[in-house]
Amino acid sequence: MAFDGVTIASVVSELKQNLLGGRIYKIAQPEADELLLTIKTGDGQKRLFLSAEASLPLIYLTESNKPSPMTAPNFCMLLRKHLQNGRITDISQPGLERIVSIHIEHLDEMGDLCRKTLVIEIMGKHSNIIFCDSENRIIDSIKRVSAAVSSVREVLPGKPYFVVETQDKLDALSTDYQTFYETLSAKPRPLFKALYGSFTGISPILAQELCFRARLDGDTSTAAFTEADFHALYLVLDALKETIATEKFAPCISYTDRQPVEFAAIPLTMYAGHTSASAPPSSGTRTEGLPSGDHLVSFSSMSALLETYYAEKNTLTRIRQKSADLRRIVQTALERNVKKYDLQLRQMQDTEKREKYRIYGELLNTYGYSATPGDKSIEVVNYYTNEPMTIPLDETLSATENAKVYFEKYNKLKRTYEALSELTEEVKAEIDHLESISAALDIALQEEDLVEIREELIESGYIRGRDHDRGRGGKGGNAKNGKKVKITSKPFHYLSSDGFHIYVGKNNYQNDDLTFRFATGNDWWFHAKGMAGSHVVVKTEGAAELPDRTFEEAARLAAYYSKGRGADKVEIDYIQKKHVKKPGGAKPGFVVYYTNFSMMAEGNIDGITLISQ
Repeated sequence: MAFDGVTIASVVSELKQNLLGGRIYKIAQPEADELLLTIKTGDGQKRLFLSAEASLPLIYLTESNKPSPMTAPNFCMLLRKHLQNGRITDISQPGLERIVSIHIEHLDEMGDLCRKTLVIEIMGKHSNIIFCDSENRIIDSIKRVSAAVSSVREVLPGKPYFVVETQDKLDALSTDYQTFYETLSAKPRPLFKALYGSFTGISPILAQELCFRARLDGDTSTAAFTEADFHALYLVLDALKETIATEKFAPCISYTDRQPVEFAAIPLTMYAGHTSASAPPSSGTRTEGLPSGDHLVSFSSMSALLETYYAEKNTLTRIRQKSADLRRIVQTALERNVKKYDLQLRQMQDTEKREKYRIYGELLNTYGYSATPGDKSIEVVNYYTNEPMTIPLDETLSATENAKVYFEKYNKLKRTYEALSELTEEVKAEIDHLESISAALDIALQEEDLVEIREELIESGYIRGRDHDRGRGGKGGNAKNGKKVKITSKPFHYLSSDGFHIYVGKNNYQNDDLTFRFATGNDWWFHAKGMAGSHVVVKTEGAAELPDRTFEEAARLAAYYSKGRGADKVEIDYIQKKHVKKPGGAKPGFVVYYTNFSMMAEGNIDGITLISQ
């Protein structure tokens, strides 16, 4: 996910198409290092979002608005004074640097025409928004940088503005083949690293893509390639130059399992394993209906791409942060119960000797008369197997007393076995329950999905909470303040290729609702065999039979939304809902069934339409 020079070139191309000739209508500073400019153009109002945040610098057109503070910061007031109603005359990028210059002309207090430049530098922690006059002197910046902070360049009012030269990097747009060849061949390192380390504007992901297009292994050292290989790579770079010169960009995001991985201003063909799709009309929301494997999603503009990509990334990051406490609670409880279960199983193994002690006692009662005082063992015939058996004896005790000792050991181990049998069942059920909650956390996509999981952990005693009466059908349970928690999360809703509606529970409460409240008797029910996973219900809507393809797609969904998602094949049980029962007092999501069909399915849901999530 690199905001490289080629991405900036794509953004500049888009801004020129949309903003040239427009007048700056509003200037807002929602955050300390963000600007939101509203610009009136012949096509209506446009919003330009600028961010110099160290961790996420951005520039793109957006339809969204952000609330601003009641009192505008000084930098915002300065821009309003100089640029209000100013006209955008040009938007440029020096070479392939990560810099955008917005040139603006306006009338000053005397009515004279003045020219100013707003410079946005997208450079990680060095990102900045700098306001300059017509002589390229800094009027002010959103971040002031003194000599104490940077020995390379001061960014302070009155100081001259200049672009810091990229250390030891060449301009990719103006490099000829000979320079290209000599530069790369002189650096014995992986080819893609030599490429992005030698030329401005090229990120690691773009370097890998260029190597892939030239059919070269980017991870191999430059010393292993011939001059013909470098020439092939240069031709690919030359094609990229042509794309930039003609502004024929094709923004795309690469997805893996519906999660955004990388983006670029050109197609990332090395990720286009299976599918290419178009972005939805609205941006900023998670793309629905996409396949689960590696694939590309194309966008009509870089702004739409950036807004979608970072919105989805932020959503995933926020969910991981929000669920971190729940994951820690579940993992801690799971580890504790697994250790307890392992200890109980070892204790159970020790009780396996109980039957041997019972037999010793019975045989001593039968043959003990043949033992003499002081014997350390006795040879007898085991009448259960008709085989000889040696029974150890305590020489200080009689045969009858030894038999009594063995019966006491047998009874003790028998009581231990009976107690452990019940305990191990309880602990195993608890482990299965915790694994099902862990699986629900893995598939949570929105904050709303975590509400029911938290409620379940409260009910199970893993999180402290007040007594509450959990209501279904959206009523929710009680939160810490005693109020009802509103449940807005709904199961995944898919549509099979044959037009049948398929529903997938996101957690144990939804699984119970789907199976025992939503599904009717003749609907079909699917679940991964012997592992935590979602309940999957196919609504038959009165159909006597389902097409084989619908069975196969429902099974794939059950495999995908289970702990076996990463496996090549997952065994799936399926049965009509009327045969699925819930034992009294069972934990949420737990069911039993005694007759079922089974099939093997891949955890791949390509081609299954997601209607809502």
